[in-house]
Amino acid sequence: VLSALPEKKMVFKGLVTKKEDMNKLKLTPVIHYPLLGGSALITFEKAEVAQRIIEAKEHMVQLNYGEELDELDLCRVRVQAGPVDLLLPSALEVRLRQSSRSILVCDLPSLDIPGEALLDKLELIFSKKKNGGSEVESREFLGDSNQVLLTFVEEGVAGPLIARGCIQVPIGKREYKLKISPCMSGDIADLQLQPSRCPRTVLLSGIPDVLQEETMRDTLEIHFQKASHGGGEVDALAYVPAGRHGVAVFTED
Repeated sequence: VLSALPEKKMVFKGLVTKKEDMNKLKLTPVIHYPLLGGSALITFEKAEVAQRIIEAKEHMVQLNYGEELDELDLCRVRVQAGPVDLLLPSALEVRLRQSSRSILVCDLPSLDIPGEALLDKLELIFSKKKNGGSEVESREFLGDSNQVLLTFVEEGVAGPLIARGCIQVPIGKREYKLKISPCMSGDIADLQLQPSRCPRTVLLSGIPDVLQEETMRDTLEIHFQKASHGGGEVDALAYVPAGRHGVAVFTED
């Protein structure tokens, strides 16, 4: 049973360039992989090196790299090497819904006024019946974008405003044309996963707690860089001592 599942929160980014691509979505997975104590993940620059390490299964690691202690001259530990299997999304279905109470106010100008003052101004304008609005329940900026999410108390207020498309808003001594867009929310209706093996990463397990964390990390890296041990250039190494646990993050290569 594969132990690592994709992170539930996902960020979708993309740019539609062609009409035929409008229904396509590019998904970039970010996988959180649990790493138990006494184990390490080592990523090599070349996939064939990782394959050699995995095929050997068991490795004797000498502990006196970088040490001047005579008693460590013949000290070795046995560690196990195995593949890293992840579950990656293969198909995704998202169910979208348009809010009947919320709108996005876009194309906000860059003004030398506090953000709260701008929110107060927008709330005042969109709370008036003559502008097609109603009592505003909440207002907030969407991150660092130039968009504001307005939510009304009453149902059905958003539709006529969205159909209107834009609104002239007086701010200071000028009027600005702001765009009104629908507020969409989505739920993952179906997510299909398929197993995928990391080609360049190896899981090392059974590492005893006999050296300081930094020293053990350096020892493992030195050992698996040596061609005489079947190793090669190491791209990254993460080590978690016994009695602790960690999380490794895998992103698209």
